[in-house]
Amino acid sequence: MRRSFDAILVDLDGTLVDERDQVHPRTLEALRAADAAGVAVMVATGRSETATIPVLDALGLDGPAVVFNGAGIWCPRERRLIEERVLADVTVRRALDYGLARGHMTVTMCRGTKYVMEPAAEVERMALEDMTGLTFVSTPAELAAEYAIRVTLFSDRHADSGEFAAEVEAHVGRPVYTTHFPLCWLPRHRSSALLVCDLHPPCRGKAEGLRFLEETRGIPPARVVAVGDATNDLPMFERAGLAVAMEGSFAEARDAADRIIGAPGTGTIGELVEELFLDPGRRDPGGSETAALTGS
Repeated sequence: MRRSFDAILVDLDGTLVDERDQVHPRTLEALRAADAAGVAVMVATGRSETATIPVLDALGLDGPAVVFNGAGIWCPRERRLIEERVLADVTVRRALDYGLARGHMTVTMCRGTKYVMEPAAEVERMALEDMTGLTFVSTPAELAAEYAIRVTLFSDRHADSGEFAAEVEAHVGRPVYTTHFPLCWLPRHRSSALLVCDLHPPCRGKAEGLRFLEETRGIPPARVVAVGDATNDLPMFERAGLAVAMEGSFAEARDAADRIIGAPGTGTIGELVEELFLDPGRRDPGGSETAALTGS
């Protein structure tokens, strides 16, 4: 039986990898088997390319990955960004002016490097612990790097990350793509009180992966499965043929999903891949058995 989908876009944190950045063996085997069977397997993450590379290397797949929430696409085979959007210099300056004036730790992220001043508090130092490619600078002027892909700001003074992001956007006042979340959503920062606001160049977010698959592989969005857990996964959920949220996802992600599966760090994504791509005759995605599984 002909399968109903030809590609899968899968998020990393809270989805594909566990707290140790490991992929469950069943999921790893299934993704590799799907890739060998001609399925387009694509990671779509908010991480920078430097933070994504170790997971891609462990997967052992050659397919490009969406990084920086859609502002870049990394090719493991060529070991470079094959697509890269950058923020306007004036946008970077306004974001830095806002962050520095209010005492928010601010990080400017470029290809291969992230610039930040020495953290002012322990909570900020801990927020940087697992950031890759950090360069500590001594003056605010050094944060205004050219070709910035993202500016990230941290706050402990707002009621929620949405309020924080709205204030940042109002100050910047230019076209940007913004994502935001409480840092405690990430497994390695469960005790953090910081909120995060990321400013990217205008783009479609992780839905850039759907655009890329259609342009390079001829796979329309309707034949793509998107798997994630957070609000930054909504752009790909809204356009994919099947949106799948993990157990324990953000409420917005659960509401937007067509189906909810098990917890991250288990073999649940492997089971999904086996069902949809490796044994398409076992269940008909339009049939009653799948409807029961999705809770619809």
